[in-house]
Amino acid sequence: MRKSDIIKEISAATGLTQVETEAVIEGFIAVVSDALVRGDRVDLRGFGNFILKTRKAKAARNISTGETVQVPEHYLPFFKASESFTQRVNKNLK
Repeated sequence: MRKSDIIKEISAATGLTQVETEAVIEGFIAVVSDALVRGDRVDLRGFGNFILKTRKAKAARNISTGETVQVPEHYLPFFKASESFTQRVNKNLK
């Protein structure tokens, strides 16, 4: 499912126009992204949490040259699904 499909479904379900729905979706993405950039976590009860995970600095190897390179500490955005959401998905996929 792509963003355009999500916009169409939400628009049909809510009665909002697709342009209004797209603005809401874009706003949601911007708010979540900005919160993660600030280092905040975003909790959506019954759906899940958007958090940052820290990856420590490490030595890695460039597989094409064999050269050892240092990978600095960095952060990765991560989504952790809520237990109720996970159970719903598993129940409906079996």
